[in-house]
Amino acid sequence: MLRELRAEGVEISDTTVLHDVETGRAFVWVDDRGENSIAVVAGANFRLSAAKVERTVRRTEPGTVLVVQCEIPVATIEAAILASTGTRVVLNLAPVVRLCDDAIRRADPLVLNAAEATALTGIDVRSSDDALRAARELHPRPRSTVITIGAGGAVWVKGSRSGYCPVRDRVAVVDSTGAGDAFVGALSAALARGADLTAAVAYGVHAGSYAVARPGAQASYARIRDLGAVPGLSTS
Repeated sequence: MLRELRAEGVEISDTTVLHDVETGRAFVWVDDRGENSIAVVAGANFRLSAAKVERTVRRTEPGTVLVVQCEIPVATIEAAILASTGTRVVLNLAPVVRLCDDAIRRADPLVLNAAEATALTGIDVRSSDDALRAARELHPRPRSTVITIGAGGAVWVKGSRSGYCPVRDRVAVVDSTGAGDAFVGALSAALARGADLTAAVAYGVHAGSYAVARPGAQASYARIRDLGAVPGLSTS
């Protein structure tokens, strides 16, 4: 796994290798419609310490985008976010866990899918209008909110502004596994390169659509050259 990360250009010098626990794993079942069910065995993910993450985050340069999701201990999530002075926090609340208000307030954006938004707000999110209502319900706790609605695209709310980004090109769904991660990764890459939230959400939707048309999770993710230019994002 470390060799694969290095080959993809991922910096791995802060990786901790534990000898008494296995790497976290996800076991995925995909039905005939391309929809998935996933069982997660956390393994080493739940041994990621708050102190380790806090030290690492504090060393990041101003303007860094910190991406956090919730398959690690809550204390570690909060430590990472609260240590992130000068960084932009993209908080993917997947799965939904209870975080302190200070952590939620740092999210810019807080990213949820329809099921997570429903669980968090009590609003049954089935459409873009539902998603916008849910996002506004959460405002102003996070600095901005993005809610994805699968084949319906995504919506965003930031301050008094909001928007809806539909799927640009309809595709035949082969495997939805990892589509949310593809969205968050592309969104965060766009933000890190200076895109505004509108362009970053559009880029994320495009990346998610690309992923569901191909089998697998990491194997289905696009390169920048696969997605084309998005305003505010260099393709170099």
